[in-house]
Amino acid sequence: MSATTARGRDVRGILLLDKPRGITSNRALQRVKRLYGAAKAGHTGSLDPLATGMLPICFGAATRLGGFLLDAGKTYRVTGRFGVATDTGDADGTVTERRDGPRPTESELLAALARFRGAIDQTPPMYSALKHDGVRLYKLARSGTEVPRTPRRVSIHELRLERYAWPDAELFVRCSKGTYVRTLVGDLAAALGTVGHVTELRRLAVEPFDGEPMTTLETLAALAADGDTAALDARVLPADRALPGWPSVLLTAEAAARIAHGQSVAADPAWPGGRVKVYGEPGELLAIAEVTPERRLAPQRVFAR
Repeated sequence: MSATTARGRDVRGILLLDKPRGITSNRALQRVKRLYGAAKAGHTGSLDPLATGMLPICFGAATRLGGFLLDAGKTYRVTGRFGVATDTGDADGTVTERRDGPRPTESELLAALARFRGAIDQTPPMYSALKHDGVRLYKLARSGTEVPRTPRRVSIHELRLERYAWPDAELFVRCSKGTYVRTLVGDLAAALGTVGHVTELRRLAVEPFDGEPMTTLETLAALAADGDTAALDARVLPADRALPGWPSVLLTAEAAARIAHGQSVAADPAWPGGRVKVYGEPGELLAIAEVTPERRLAPQRVFAR
């Protein structure tokens, strides 16, 4: 559902964009926003320009769910090329080193993969959006400056080899938030006694949207050119699809009005403790709230118009 405001259409919900290769996540976001004529939109979980695949675009009040999607696990298919290193860790960078050997066997590669499953420490790459003294690392890297980075603990839930023919290995990766697949490929190459970089990277899923269909920019452009706003809006998922499995509560009109203004209300004794989805009427997410130990329903994110 959407309405038109002075700033644009009040589109609400989440679009699962299939980001094309060669553009930044922000450029993809701005194009989607223009095609929808949306007043407010934001993306979660940036993809490098080289990468393709699932980029959730949140419209309207759904942008307040961005933090939950940033914390979500991700699934990728990646092709790493051994024997060549680049400054960015992917094919968009400048070659910094070449090695013709050693050429690991498939059994050696499989054995090395086992070392990267589970909880591992990973040093973020210089070409990343993390900050050092308030400056993005990639800006420092472009100026030729390298600074120490603190390793971070990430989890590799699944890591398997799908195809290997030197120098290329295609991998399936299911991992926690904050995982750099470029770094994973480089560390894997180092474990095999060589160097490597990413040549292809596709994000297959962002939890909880595993297996959900994605929409391309070409499809959206065609619908927008036809003026088919209903078909555009049909591609947008309800905001609460980002919170599957969460318990939900339905409020009276009086209680809903108080929550919409950021005020807490008494919690029903039957409601579970912790975070819940709050509805003012069936099908319309009003807020995310917490049922406190004092049995109050305290709003944390309000989605009222």
